[in-house]
Amino acid sequence: MKKNVLIIGAGGVAHVAAHKCAQNNDLLGDLCIASRKVYKCDAIIESIKRKNSIKDPKKSIYSRQIDVYDIPATVKLIQDTNSQIVINLATAYVNRSLLEACIQAKAAYLDTAIYEDPNKPCEDPPWYGNYEWKRKGECKEKGVTAILGAGFDPGVVNAYCAFGLKHYFDKIDTIDIMDVNAGNHGKYFATNFDPEINFREFIKVWTWIDRKWVKKDVHSVKRTFDFPVVGRQSIYLSGHDEIHSLSKNIDANSIRFWMGFSDHYINVFTVLTKLGLTSTKPVTTAEGVTVVPLKVLKAVFPDPLSLAPNYTGKTCIGDLIRGEKDSKANEIFIYNSCDHKECYQEVESQAICYTAGVPPVAAAILVSDGVWDVKTMVNVEELDPDPFIDLLSRMGLPTKVMETAVPAMQEA
Repeated sequence: MKKNVLIIGAGGVAHVAAHKCAQNNDLLGDLCIASRKVYKCDAIIESIKRKNSIKDPKKSIYSRQIDVYDIPATVKLIQDTNSQIVINLATAYVNRSLLEACIQAKAAYLDTAIYEDPNKPCEDPPWYGNYEWKRKGECKEKGVTAILGAGFDPGVVNAYCAFGLKHYFDKIDTIDIMDVNAGNHGKYFATNFDPEINFREFIKVWTWIDRKWVKKDVHSVKRTFDFPVVGRQSIYLSGHDEIHSLSKNIDANSIRFWMGFSDHYINVFTVLTKLGLTSTKPVTTAEGVTVVPLKVLKAVFPDPLSLAPNYTGKTCIGDLIRGEKDSKANEIFIYNSCDHKECYQEVESQAICYTAGVPPVAAAILVSDGVWDVKTMVNVEELDPDPFIDLLSRMGLPTKVMETAVPAMQEA
């Protein structure tokens, strides 16, 4: 049994994860939230107390300041807090440093996004093969559990693929992962998670079609899909983390990721891009100040967590899977829908942060009780999906499976 959790990061997803760790601290033990900005960690703790999320008041919940790029200091923090499980919910830039610290400290490592080199957005695929997977042998040798991409997408959608293969298919032909937010936050424009990471995803599209990597222009392929709960929505072919592991671990001809965007979002993004404001390359102002345009956008956009109080509507994220079962064609849509207002009432968050923050805590519980304590490096689809999906349902993210009258993806 592994006990005591260290959350690295203090953004919107960490906010939700900390609430969920507190709600399950009878299983997970003490909780430490650490970040460069310790006041953000303290604000999360105040929210936890305000919402009475602490299940076992005898367990400790506290904050620490840390620069995760300082690997010796991070190792010391893990050891001093006696944390046996570390959940990385900081920027994806720190993955390599934090994974190294966990290997040295022999603590279980979980993250929700693939590593990104700040100077190399949208590298050539497979992204996991460029960095994380190179440490798999060392994790296995030292008996360190490292579960990569344990958010919703990547994460739950990966488990949906494994669940489909286990229960509904003998052979899979295509997987279409679709993520839409039919919500309204009341702002002229905002991103639902870190805008810097959000916009870096839209530099180029890498997708898996006919068993090979294909590069497409951003927002160049549009479809519509009639989603349960939220209705017909426009979706765009996008590059995303999970394709890079699923193409290796799931035997399928094509695996694609689709993100829903409103016409307004596309128009604003297009203008910002044409003006050069989504660029990751530094520019120098007339005053001699060097800035990265994308970082300026991040500074002026609303904090994703600040959207929560006024957010209305729902999300729908799922996998449309087609293949064969017993030599007959079969298809399912397996999905979750989440309500913004309900998330705010429970943990003072919006649904995007909620869907990303609950799964790593469910994964941590499965590591704690030994079910997922595999003592090597894995992506979520390599693990038994059943206990994960069952636990998520009990923690606020129920899964539904549509087996008949599955909608068809339509040309836009």
